[in-house]
Amino acid sequence: MNKNIIFNPKIATFMLGLSMFFTGASGLINEYVLSTVSTYILGSSIEQFSITIALMMLMMGIGGFVQKFFSDNNLIEKFIFIEILLAIIGSFSSILIYVAFSFVENHFLLIYYFFVVFIGFLIGFEIPFIIRINQLFAKELKSNLSVIIASDYIGSFIGALIWIYILLPNFILTQISFIVTSLNFIIAFLTFLYFIKFGFIKRVYIFFIFIIFTFILLLYGFLNVHKWQVSLEQYLYDDKVIVSKTTKYQHLTITHNKALDEYRLYINGNIQFSSLDEARYHESLVHPIIKLVKNHSNILILGGGDGLVLKQLQQYKNIKSITLVDLDDQIVEFAKNNSILTKLNNNAFNNSKIHILNNKSISSDDIKSIYKKSSKNQNDFIAVVDVINIDAYKFLHKIKSHFYDVIIMDFPDPSSIELNKLYSKEFFSKLKRVLNKNGMLVLQATSSYHSKEAYLCIGRTLKSVLFKTIPFHENIPSFGDWGFYLAWDFNMSEDDMRKKIHNLDFFDINTTYLTTDIFKRSLIFGKDELKSDKSSINTLMRPELFYLYKDNSWLNY
Repeated sequence: MNKNIIFNPKIATFMLGLSMFFTGASGLINEYVLSTVSTYILGSSIEQFSITIALMMLMMGIGGFVQKFFSDNNLIEKFIFIEILLAIIGSFSSILIYVAFSFVENHFLLIYYFFVVFIGFLIGFEIPFIIRINQLFAKELKSNLSVIIASDYIGSFIGALIWIYILLPNFILTQISFIVTSLNFIIAFLTFLYFIKFGFIKRVYIFFIFIIFTFILLLYGFLNVHKWQVSLEQYLYDDKVIVSKTTKYQHLTITHNKALDEYRLYINGNIQFSSLDEARYHESLVHPIIKLVKNHSNILILGGGDGLVLKQLQQYKNIKSITLVDLDDQIVEFAKNNSILTKLNNNAFNNSKIHILNNKSISSDDIKSIYKKSSKNQNDFIAVVDVINIDAYKFLHKIKSHFYDVIIMDFPDPSSIELNKLYSKEFFSKLKRVLNKNGMLVLQATSSYHSKEAYLCIGRTLKSVLFKTIPFHENIPSFGDWGFYLAWDFNMSEDDMRKKIHNLDFFDINTTYLTTDIFKRSLIFGKDELKSDKSSINTLMRPELFYLYKDNSWLNY
């Protein structure tokens, strides 16, 4: 030990506590990163987060138990070695999971859980080591534990806030791994430097070589990981990936088939549309309901951030106001500025009548003022379009009753609990409340063939809030046989609505696919296709739809 420098136990404890703080933060964020990556690949966010965090907690317990078999000799050197392993494994784990899914899909989960287990074990192994080191300076057990354990828990809390508000909105997942583990490693390195001064570390030069190598590896990985991710992502798709973008809520991918000149948009790996047949889907979703609702001045679009529903609606001169609610402000910006999407949606968001409120600036007063403004008649017969980036469930909770003539639901399939709530009895009750007296609702309801039980569950749930319904379907080559529902609660029977549809003559706007005859045909289903031995409905507290979709659809084949 250097006799010319006075060793301060309080500084040593502070440095160890700071290391524990960053370990808690980086450990929790690494759990979130791994869970989110697996969610993007496999879906089912609650299941993936639950299993990942539970398994990491288990391994932390095992790591804490195993460390007791290691002696007290060279504790600080062992601590630094653990930090080096955590930095390398934690940083590269997310990109290596992409590699596993791209090349060894059948063994993907085995590799994924290896990283979960290894990182959890190292964190659990590290915490008692820091306590044991600090015991050299903080002789009272209660003081030692209070500093280390409190630092870990507080670090985890701060890490969660940083993940939600800073990292997730501004960085891609694979970069986040490098950022958090690097910061943790820097603090451990500073702790290492402090203890060097007092002769606690014997093999200084060897550890300096390992540390410098680790820093170089982390920097190289951070600078190249996005390029690696885009290259690896290509293996997940048949066509060339030309756009790869991660928002706070989802991962967006656009592919291009040069031979067919076909563009496809994927969200979290699930196809949302193909440029070759999106008109079949969006024309079926929009034009029949507009034809059936005589007064359609005020329209609500839920979802539809790609602008393709909006494109179809902008053909109608008698629509006064359109409110588009999509949680993800970045997908709206993407659809507004990306040249591929602006061509497909006919530049739907670049209109002087468009007003956009993002979810950072929305208040109840803002929403009330939008309703007042939108309800005014427009002399130029061009609809005022209000784009609001907020959760649809929260939005419906805020608005007044009986406001919209037409509601168009264009949400993704209920492949997660978060999406499941948008097909729940509670959500449909809110939709019913905001419909005008003679208003109607239309929604996509997943595949009526490949996910029959989920499709029928949505229909039963609509009926549970006393909606009358007409099921219809259309062949979308990119998706297969796709199901929709029309729903209303005014005084017209389902048989009378079918007669009204039968008497439709033509659509008085330009379509590329849909005709009245095609729509009439879409109401016809094969024998027993609308029959089921199940009677369950979907609610917030009992998400039957999610499990039906997960367990009884083409996703399992």
